[in-house]
Amino acid sequence: MNSDAPTVRCDRYLEDYRPGESHDCGSVTVTEEEIVEFATRFDPQFFHVDPEAAADGPFGGLIASGWHTTALMMRLYADHYLSPAASLGGPGVDELRWTAPVRPGDTLRLRVTVLEARPSRSKPDRGILRSRVEMTNQRQETVLRLTVLNMLRVRPADSG
Repeated sequence: MNSDAPTVRCDRYLEDYRPGESHDCGSVTVTEEEIVEFATRFDPQFFHVDPEAAADGPFGGLIASGWHTTALMMRLYADHYLSPAASLGGPGVDELRWTAPVRPGDTLRLRVTVLEARPSRSKPDRGILRSRVEMTNQRQETVLRLTVLNMLRVRPADSG
């Protein structure tokens, strides 16, 4: 599924995620208000909460918390990539990197590529999906990169 239109979330099972396949998971625009609100609650460093102080800080202005960027990624990931029929949670992420600052007004787009979809040896009703996740801004700069692990159900035998 390589296109500019976001992937439509549907009832997919482990075997429907094919290695090498990429999915566009849509975009979100970040506002200054959202940056400050999130950071005030969860990451109150001055370059996330105080635009005036941030102007003289290490990034030359206000930036979003990496955790805020990750939360925005998760929303798009859940809305456009994970199947509600098959998702069983996840054991974690690998290689989480915030590679460029996210600023007010940035529009972030999520692309997810299937790396591996393998059945469990011990639990035949499920398996592990490993996906490469990249979020870019409107200048095509990567701002977030990680590998996500999810547990998914395999297609039930009676579903055709």
